[in-house]
Amino acid sequence: MLKLIGVEAFYGKIKALHGVSLEVPHGKLVCILGANGAGKTTILKTVSGILEPETGTIHFDQQRIDGMDPEDIVGLGVGHVPENRHIFPELTVYENLIMGGFLINDKAILEERLESAYHRFPVLQDRSRQLAGTLSGGEQQMLAISRALMLQPKLLLLDEPSLGLSPLLVQEIFDTIEELHRSGVTILLVEQNINQALRIADYGYVLTSGKIFLSGTYEELRREEKVREMYLGEGKYVRRARLWGM
Repeated sequence: MLKLIGVEAFYGKIKALHGVSLEVPHGKLVCILGANGAGKTTILKTVSGILEPETGTIHFDQQRIDGMDPEDIVGLGVGHVPENRHIFPELTVYENLIMGGFLINDKAILEERLESAYHRFPVLQDRSRQLAGTLSGGEQQMLAISRALMLQPKLLLLDEPSLGLSPLLVQEIFDTIEELHRSGVTILLVEQNINQALRIADYGYVLTSGKIFLSGTYEELRREEKVREMYLGEGKYVRRARLWGM
């Protein structure tokens, strides 16, 4: 469904992506793992059209989309939940959801999508007339996900959905992501919570300094010493430190 081929992207003169190639097959959940500054968010921005790649191509649903305007990419069926939510704080929860359904002209369909959002996260219905900026971090994340789902995207881009949330809310968010995956939504997930992400993902890419240096299934990545050392806390150096009580 989604394919990036040799994508390079810049912020000014700073090169953020170095020839990134990856695939997200239809109906699969693929995660991008890596430390802060590795280029994970940049990949999602290039897919959704917020950032135009300098070189390389991006294909979605057998159509080339690099260089297209973000609203046109949304219209093709790509939903994006950005890092730090980016809800509209001065609008109500209801108004945020309506903004997410801006391409829907049929009032009945719009109401149906609202009901679906409220069913998935009942707290949003309770807070529907409340300003979004007054919600808790977890509630804002629920709103951001629900807003992106209003158009029933074919592909959902999720950028650090667990960032800043309590362990209980992290589990709820990941349960929702897993439910969406089971319902057939194709998902590209950026996440630093490695164990949670790999537990539900079909495939993962490990990114460092704007380059993909490893990829594989959960079990394949767990067998990689570098992944265990850097992200799972299971490498030989970590074990040696524990042995010596460090």
